[in-house]
Amino acid sequence: MRDFIAIQWTPLLISLVMAKKVLIPLPSSDFDPTECAVPWKLLSDNGIQIRFATPDAKRAQCDLRMLNGNGLGIFSAFLAADKNGRQAYEKLEKSVEFQNPLMWSEILTEEFDGLIVPGGHAPGMREYLESSILKKVVSAFFASEKPIGAICHGVVLAARSQLNDVSVLRKRKTTALLAKQELLAWGLSKFWLGNYYRTYSQTVEAEVKSSLCSASAFLSGPIPLLRDSLNHLERGFVVRDGNYLSARWPGDAHRFAIEFLKMLG
Repeated sequence: MRDFIAIQWTPLLISLVMAKKVLIPLPSSDFDPTECAVPWKLLSDNGIQIRFATPDAKRAQCDLRMLNGNGLGIFSAFLAADKNGRQAYEKLEKSVEFQNPLMWSEILTEEFDGLIVPGGHAPGMREYLESSILKKVVSAFFASEKPIGAICHGVVLAARSQLNDVSVLRKRKTTALLAKQELLAWGLSKFWLGNYYRTYSQTVEAEVKSSLCSASAFLSGPIPLLRDSLNHLERGFVVRDGNYLSARWPGDAHRFAIEFLKMLG
């Protein structure tokens, strides 16, 4: 995969990719650092222009607990961002594009070639997952058939977005955060973090499945034990259905970013 990134880009391909522009909307706070920063870094490293958008055009703040593991106790090594995620987010914070986002209401779908919808589970994500503005943005991208990528709770936003009064995912295959992942993280931490890992009473998997024609269109993939990396893309799992790409958790972020880069190609 390193060869794919470093060698196969001819000057013509580079000039074509440089024109590609991808939108990443974020909430004011509590988005997952890995699910945002790893795709940003890999796409940016390959010449893709990234534009962020927030509710008020102010810089977003990630879920710090997912970044540094504070409050996760002995489970922090498993639940919080790994070295790759932390390093990517450190670079993201210093980037001009991250520090100067658009306002959600200023988003013009026609100005972008693709959309990435990261996830996150802490309370600050609710304004994002319930935003009528972002639902319209997601629906517009699906209508335009431009590349769309959603990961973890980002799939919930996609499931809630509609075209012709039905979910844009109605006839799609998808994955998302698995119920067993969500309930395990909640069970390990509920005695001191309460419902920190339960954004809603209904699991992500249950809500996403309810938007599909058939529960069988939800693909779980292999047991998610280890996080992926550029050296171990096989650990990641994604589902592609036409112009739509989905992934389950931060451990799929590198595979997700590489597959999305191919979709833009």
